[in-house]
Amino acid sequence: MSVLGTLTNVILGILGFWAVIGILGVTVLKDSKSLEIAPFQIIWRTKRFLDFIDRVGREHKGFWRIYGDIGIIAGFGGMAFVLYYFLKQAYNILRPTAEVVPSVQLVIPGVTIPLVYGLISLAVLIIVHELSHGFVARAENIPLKSVGLLFFIVLPGAFVEPDEDELKKAPLRSRLRVFAAGSFANFIVAFISVLVFNGVTLAFEPHGVEVFGVIKDSPAYGILEKGDVIVEINGVKINTLEEFIKFMNNTKPGEELSLVILRNGKVKNISITLGEHPERPGKGFIGIYPTQHLISKIGFDKELMVIFTLFYWLYVINFGVGLMNLLPVIPLDGGRMLIDTLTELSPRFGKIVGYSIMVLSLILLGINLLPTIRGFVG
Repeated sequence: MSVLGTLTNVILGILGFWAVIGILGVTVLKDSKSLEIAPFQIIWRTKRFLDFIDRVGREHKGFWRIYGDIGIIAGFGGMAFVLYYFLKQAYNILRPTAEVVPSVQLVIPGVTIPLVYGLISLAVLIIVHELSHGFVARAENIPLKSVGLLFFIVLPGAFVEPDEDELKKAPLRSRLRVFAAGSFANFIVAFISVLVFNGVTLAFEPHGVEVFGVIKDSPAYGILEKGDVIVEINGVKINTLEEFIKFMNNTKPGEELSLVILRNGKVKNISITLGEHPERPGKGFIGIYPTQHLISKIGFDKELMVIFTLFYWLYVINFGVGLMNLLPVIPLDGGRMLIDTLTELSPRFGKIVGYSIMVLSLILLGINLLPTIRGFVG
């Protein structure tokens, strides 16, 4: 099935799900006091866990205030970085000199990110983000009204709801600490995740080149399969991706290669006659998407790979979403940080400047989403 066909089925499934939820919302769940159902949104509120957040925040005020101050620095630094990156990528998209790689990816578990690893990573992202907001808010003596869970279109979420009136009355520094705390927590998780998955990589060593995909109607089509591992070509051992690329760069169209591969743990010998590379005339073309295959030096290959993959996605999701949350657009934390700071510095012109930056940010975001949208619709 094509990407567009898959996307269509996903959209139809989502619409069907929310149609059922909408019916339940006006019938069975109509009188629920803790559950709020709106189009494409479910919110569950509770006062449970408020005592825990209150205790942790108030008993360690000094720590959370220092934490919040560091978060402010990281927050404005992240905001500047994401604006610079979007501006640079927007220029490359509008005036391309080579193929443009999407700079923004939609986070949809099971579609754009792995289902299980994606859901776990999103759960960790949301929990540490919202708890961080809550702890800092209580350290700043800002009351919390509730905590809860939400489900928006296809994305699960959680929230800590501060008393907005009290938050608005708080000093600027206190407000900035609260706003910046969420993304700062995500950056900390991302940093820890990098340490873990880089540590796990020390247990692995390269062992051949894995076929990640086969190009249709290419020389390898119908011969190699996704998951095959090439370990030898024409009697030459292939351990790394670099060795494979170097070997292929010295081949010519029409040349026959004898490959030793691993398929489902079994050794197979196959032959492939190369075609001509579509972008490099005179060079051999096999027609696969190669990736590095790794094996563990200490055993436990599957277990270590699960740990590596989990912490890799924890890093990607926490760092990526943490940065996006600092984009200066309301209702994101970056937007609230920008508006409150500029308004405090200049009550007369602060909002005008702030909203101008927000409009620019939305334009840059739209331009950066273009390659992603093109990829979905083909």
